[in-house]
Amino acid sequence: MITKEEVLRIAKIAKLYVKDDEADRLIEDMSTIIDYADAINAIVEDRDVEFDDINNIANAYNEDVVLPSYDRDEILKNREGGENGYFLVRKSLRG
Repeated sequence: MITKEEVLRIAKIAKLYVKDDEADRLIEDMSTIIDYADAINAIVEDRDVEFDDINNIANAYNEDVVLPSYDRDEILKNREGGENGYFLVRKSLRG
């Protein structure tokens, strides 16, 4: 359980003004947070995973597969403007 002095010290470090009645509520809130963090740590400590193993995980890559697509001419027939089979769009960034 966190003490009132610890709450006030943390508030001072964070440059927060905490009233006495607020400190009591913060004791409960911070204790709940600390208990939750302790529970998570207990779960992590129970696992057999070494942190070194986490860094050795490799990406799983999928093979590139060419799939049928829409007909280019069919798509481009509805465009306004354009050059050499491409859409022509307005510049959107200043450079």
